[in-house]
Amino acid sequence: MDRKILHGIVYLLTLPGIQESNSHMDDPGHRLKQARERLNLTYRDVSEASTQIANRHRNDEFLIALSRLSDIENKGTVPSIFRLYSLCTIYRLDLPEVLEWYGVSLAKQATDAAAISIGRTHPIHFHSGFYGDLQVPLSLDPGVDLRKTTFLSHVVQRWGKLPLSLLSGTEVKNLRYAFVGSDDWSMYPLIYPESLVLIDETQRKIAASGWTSEFDRPVYFVEHRTGYYIGWCTVSERQFIVSPHPASRAAPQIFQTDEVDVIGQISGVAMRFDFSKRRPVPA
Repeated sequence: MDRKILHGIVYLLTLPGIQESNSHMDDPGHRLKQARERLNLTYRDVSEASTQIANRHRNDEFLIALSRLSDIENKGTVPSIFRLYSLCTIYRLDLPEVLEWYGVSLAKQATDAAAISIGRTHPIHFHSGFYGDLQVPLSLDPGVDLRKTTFLSHVVQRWGKLPLSLLSGTEVKNLRYAFVGSDDWSMYPLIYPESLVLIDETQRKIAASGWTSEFDRPVYFVEHRTGYYIGWCTVSERQFIVSPHPASRAAPQIFQTDEVDVIGQISGVAMRFDFSKRRPVPA
């Protein structure tokens, strides 16, 4: 290649507008600029539209001056909540989505709130419509035997969306679901038969200590070739013991260590208290 041409290419790549153009493609300001240009709006059009919004709300904070709009698009200036509202309204953009452009995800608000401890009991006023959808099982394999503890991830035929992520207060990507069989009394009365449990896959190491009572001792969901089991777990050099709750009158399950796969720790449970159903009395 001709040396002059090569030098010319290198020179062009060192120019700020050429060198950084790709890095700015996903900047919030650049994306707002693209939205404006798609509508063929000038700076003055946007400013005049923001004036209408400010007049409707009787609040000058909604106004966007020409110089301010230029700074937002080209200098990375973060708009105020009022100006961001005006821009989203004028450009017909979804406000929660544009907030995510700036690194603010409303879908994480419930999770972040759950990490903050507040001493007093209080209501939650988050608007669930902002928090996306929660995947829930709508249809199970008709051949599944619900009398036995079942790993739902293997038998769910169809999942649906329900806007209940507000209620989770946790990162659902690390959670899976399981159903406690109607004949499985192993962790009664802590976990009733026919309960739906959440399994945290990140908590697979069996804890040997750290609890003060049965109520805060970790309960695990484990898989063996003979089925799935829930219970308190103890691991020795060769044995893996799944211990039931003493009140259940069930027998411990003892396996070889290399025969058991720990799916995770049970981190939540939804169950009905059906007092008409009684635990079977052993013969």
